[in-house]
Amino acid sequence: MHAPPTPRSRAVVLGGGMTGMLAAHALAEVADVTVIEDDVLPEGPEPRRGLPQARHAHLLWSGGVRALDELLPGIVDRLVDRGARRVPIMSGLVSKAPSGQWFRRFAHAQHTNLVCSRDLLDAVIRTAVLRNPRITLHPRTRAVGLEGSASRVTGVRVESVVRDGAGVRDGSGVHDGAGVHDRSGVPDKPEAGAGAGAGAGARAGVETLAADLVIDACGRASRTPQWLRALGLPAVDERVVDAGVGYASRLYRAPGSTASIPIVNVQADPRQAPGRGGIILPIEHGRLLVTLSGTAGGRPTADNDAFVPFALTLQHPLIGELLAHAEPLTDVVTSHSTANRRRYYERARMPGGFAVLGDALAGYNPVYGHGLTAAAQGAVALRDTLRRHPLPAPGTARVIQRAVARPVGHAWDLAVGQDAGYPGATDQPPSRIEQLTARYLDRVVDTGARNPYALRILLDVMSMQAPPTRLLRPDMLRLVLTGRKKPLLDAPPLTAEERSAITRARPPVHEGEGRAAH
Repeated sequence: MHAPPTPRSRAVVLGGGMTGMLAAHALAEVADVTVIEDDVLPEGPEPRRGLPQARHAHLLWSGGVRALDELLPGIVDRLVDRGARRVPIMSGLVSKAPSGQWFRRFAHAQHTNLVCSRDLLDAVIRTAVLRNPRITLHPRTRAVGLEGSASRVTGVRVESVVRDGAGVRDGSGVHDGAGVHDRSGVPDKPEAGAGAGAGAGARAGVETLAADLVIDACGRASRTPQWLRALGLPAVDERVVDAGVGYASRLYRAPGSTASIPIVNVQADPRQAPGRGGIILPIEHGRLLVTLSGTAGGRPTADNDAFVPFALTLQHPLIGELLAHAEPLTDVVTSHSTANRRRYYERARMPGGFAVLGDALAGYNPVYGHGLTAAAQGAVALRDTLRRHPLPAPGTARVIQRAVARPVGHAWDLAVGQDAGYPGATDQPPSRIEQLTARYLDRVVDTGARNPYALRILLDVMSMQAPPTRLLRPDMLRLVLTGRKKPLLDAPPLTAEERSAITRARPPVHEGEGRAAH
C-alpha cells in the first residue's frame, strides 16, 4: 500500500499588485496560494483607481530586471514585445545630478533599465502569474484581521466588498467610499486566468482562510500595525522621512518612434528648497510619460496650463523646452503620498506564520524609482528562503522577514540619503555623520558624472546590483579622491537627433551636445 500524499501547504497573500503577484508566484513552488484583492483587476494594461500611483513615472532598475527575469523567465522579453523598452544606462539617459552636474553618457553594458507604463508591467506579470493553477485570486475581497495568537498566525479573516448605490457595502455595513472599497471601475466579471474560486469575492459575511503563511503585500494601506496590536503585540519601530514631495504627471504623444528618445531626468537639489525635478520616460504606444515633482512651497499643480511653465523652472529648463510644442494626450494628475516610511518588522516580536513585503514594509519617495526593484528582489529572497526552510516549520516566517529586509534596506538608504537633507523632512536634523556622508556622496556623484569607472560603480549601487557600502571600497575612494575626471559639461548631452525626435526641431549643437558622451 502507498502512503497518502502529503498535503501541500497553504498560503494567503494580501494584495494583488506587483508585490503580491510576485510573492504568490514564489510561494506556489511549495504551497497552494490564495490572493486576496479588494479591487477587480483588469484583464489587460488598463488603469484602475485602486492604484493611482500608476499614472506617474515608474521604471525597473537593472537589479530589478534581473530579479524579475529570474522569477519569471522570459517575462522581460514579453514586456518588450508589448512595447516596453530596455534602456542602457547611461547611454540611453540624459541626467542632471542633484548637485548640478550633467552626467556624461558613458556606455556600460551591464546596466539596462526597463521602461514602460505601470499598467503594462502589472498586466503582463499578473497574466503570467495567474496561469499557475496553484494560485487562486479572490477579487473584491478584503482582509479584516489575522486569525491566531501572538505566537502564531493561523489564517486571515476576510469579507466581500460589494458596490451599491449608497456607497460600498461589506460585512460590517455601508461605507461612503472614504474607506476600503472597490475602486476598479471594471464590470463585475470573473478574473481572467484566476482559476477556480475567482468569483469568491461575491460571498457575503466574514470567513476565515486557514494558512501556514500569510503575507501582507497591501502596500502603503497595510493594517498590520493595528492587527499586531489586536494580537497583544507591542508596536513596531518605524521611521518616516518626508520631504513633502508632490507629483504631477501627464502623457504626451511622441512625434515619431520613441526608439531614439532617451530618458531625460533633471533631479532636484535638496540644498535649494523647494526642490524641483522632472523626468521624461518614452513608453509604449509612442507616448511620453512626464512626471514633475516639487517639495513644500514648490509643488506642481493639476493645472494643465501650468505644467510646462513649471518644467521650465527646474534646475535646467530642458524638459520644459522639449515639451513646449508636444501634444498632450491627458490632463495633469497629481499625488502627494510620497513620504519614505519604513517599519522594522525584522527587529520586532512577530508571530510565526506571518510576514510583510513591499510597500507595506517600506515605502519610498517614488522619485528614485527603487520600489519596484526592491519588490522584485524581495520576491526572489522569499523564494530562496522557502527553498531552504520548510513552510510549516517554526521560524520560517522570521527568516523570510529578515531576508526581504535586505533589499528594502538598500532602497531605503538610497532614498533617505537624499530626502533627509530637505528642511523638516525628519524630526531631528541630520547628525554629523549623516552630514559627512552626504558630502562624500556629492563627491561620488561628481566623480561618476565625469569618470567612466566611477560611474560603473555608482550605477552598480543605484541599480541595486551592489549595496551602498560598495561606494566605500578602496578603488572607489581612490577614484573620488585622486581619480582623473573629464571636464564638466555646460549643457545637456542630448544629440540633435534626439532633440528632434521629441520636438521635430533641429537646434544648433552647443558644447556638450551632439554626442552620446565619451
